[in-house]
Amino acid sequence: MLPDPDQSPVSPAPSPFFPDGRSMYERMVAGDPYIADDPRLEQLSTAAALLTEQYNATSATEPALRRRLLSQLLGSLGEEVVIRPPFHVDYGQFISIGDRSFANFGLMVLDVAPVRIGADVQIGTNVQLLTPTHPLEPGPRRDKWEGAEPITIADNVWLGGGVIVGPGVTIGENTVVGAGAVVTRDLPANVVALGVPARPVKDLPADPDGGWSRMAVEG
Repeated sequence: MLPDPDQSPVSPAPSPFFPDGRSMYERMVAGDPYIADDPRLEQLSTAAALLTEQYNATSATEPALRRRLLSQLLGSLGEEVVIRPPFHVDYGQFISIGDRSFANFGLMVLDVAPVRIGADVQIGTNVQLLTPTHPLEPGPRRDKWEGAEPITIADNVWLGGGVIVGPGVTIGENTVVGAGAVVTRDLPANVVALGVPARPVKDLPADPDGGWSRMAVEG
C-alpha cells in the first residue's frame, strides 16, 4: 500500500535508553536511566565498600571511630546517630540521616538515588531501603540499563524488623511500619501500616507525646 501523501509520518517516541553525551554517572545522579559501567561509579562503589568493611569490623568500644567512618561514608550525618553493624550501602554519599536516629543490626541501603532519613527515626533489624529500578522491557534490561527513585523517611518514623521500602517511597512523620511489611507506595503521617504491600490500618495521634499504645512491630 502506498503512503497517504496527506498524512505526515509519525516519529517514534524517543527512548530513554539511549546515550546522549552525558556520562553514566551524570545520568544516574539526574535520575535518568543509566548503565553502571562508569569509572566514577566504580570508584565510588569501591570506596564505600572499603569504608563499610572497616565500619563493620569495629568494636562496640570504638564509638568515636564508628562516628568518623560514618562521617566519611555518608552524605550527611546528624548528631547522636547510632547504626549497629553490619551496615551495607551502594555509595553512601547519597544517604542523609538526621539527629538521634537509630538503626539496628543489618541495615541495607541501596542509595543509587538519594535516601533521606529524618531525625529520631527507629529502624529495626534487617531493614532494606532499596532505590534501584530496572526496565520492564526485556531488551533494555538485557542491555543492563537501570534506574532509581529516591526514598524519604520522615522524622520519628519506626520501621519494624525486616521491613522493605521500595523505590520512590515517602513515609510520613511519626508513622509506624510493622515487621515484615513491604512498602511499595507512599504512607501518610501518623498511621500504623502493615502487610504486603503495606497499608495503613490505624491512625495515630499527631502529637508524638500524646500517649502510649502497645504494638509488636519488631518481630
